[in-house]
Amino acid sequence: MKRKQYTRGLRVGVPISLGYLAVAFTMGITARNAGLSAVQATLTSFLVNASAGQYAAFTLMAAQGGYLEMAILELVTNARYLLMSCSLSQKLSPKTKLWQRLTVGFAVTDEMFGMAIAEPEEVSPWYYFGMMSIAIPGWSLGTFLGTTVGNILPANVVSALSVGLYGMFLAVIIPAARKSKLILGVVAASMAASFLLESLPVFAGIASGTKLILLTVVLSAGAALLFPVKDEEPGEEETP
Repeated sequence: MKRKQYTRGLRVGVPISLGYLAVAFTMGITARNAGLSAVQATLTSFLVNASAGQYAAFTLMAAQGGYLEMAILELVTNARYLLMSCSLSQKLSPKTKLWQRLTVGFAVTDEMFGMAIAEPEEVSPWYYFGMMSIAIPGWSLGTFLGTTVGNILPANVVSALSVGLYGMFLAVIIPAARKSKLILGVVAASMAASFLLESLPVFAGIASGTKLILLTVVLSAGAALLFPVKDEEPGEEETP
């Protein structure tokens, strides 16, 4: 069973890895412009696994920011992973061991989280390990290539590579939205609210990471209050 789940995770992780490989090109260029070597940038991608956090860190390093600024910036930028980890911990089987939970928590990314949450039943940690095994090397390799040869490519080509990340998000959202009107409504409300937060001048002073956290908390809490999922009673079986 472990091997079966791990193999399935590998298959699911292939498109994620390919998307990471393309998107990480631009981050490799950012790392190089910040003064990092190819080895340093690649090691960062292998150990951190946070695109927005890495971009923010490299940008601040290029601006010669201080350690305190770096800590605050990373806390705000990566705060959404706290919410995602809490949600994912409830999706894992209660029998999941501590070291398995810690390993899964090491690589909670938007795409892998989306695929795990989309599972109809409990998520096996080995399924997540399979995704990690191929997605993390793809992200690291893309960073390495971006650092070493990224500046050789034309700017419009590098910009086009980053579109792959949005394609992955659509691949996660669309199937679930087609099956559930509730999810479709939440997705539509999220898009509208995100547009308003980015467009209205009154929200201009709020950091992007903070906006994302606010949207996540408000919309998820609203959906849970308005459309709660009823827990099945012990021993209750579904009627045909």
